[in-house]
Amino acid sequence: MGLRDRGEAQKTVEFFRQCIPMFQALGDEVRQDILIMLAETEGLNVNQIAERSPMSRPNISHHLKILRQAGLVKPEKKGTEVFYSLELNETVKQLKQLIGFIEEECFLEEEAKTE
Repeated sequence: MGLRDRGEAQKTVEFFRQCIPMFQALGDEVRQDILIMLAETEGLNVNQIAERSPMSRPNISHHLKILRQAGLVKPEKKGTEVFYSLELNETVKQLKQLIGFIEEECFLEEEAKTE
């Protein structure tokens, strides 16, 4: 193992596990399409997404819930409607952290091979 001690290895594994909901949310083509729609606008409600998609409103709501739980979209109530927009700041921060852990582990593994 590339990490110098079990504590660091466990920290990396735990952080990776924290990222699983995000990866699961991103791994679905329907949710990818919703994210692309939201990226092209300042925000859409469920009806607007349904107009651009072959899916039903309940199905879209289900996918939006998963995206919201993964921290990829944020709801904003305007009057009686809820509009969804991308919320990527925390996601990008989390991905950068994960990449940092992986780079550190790979770097340490390469370093150990040369010693």
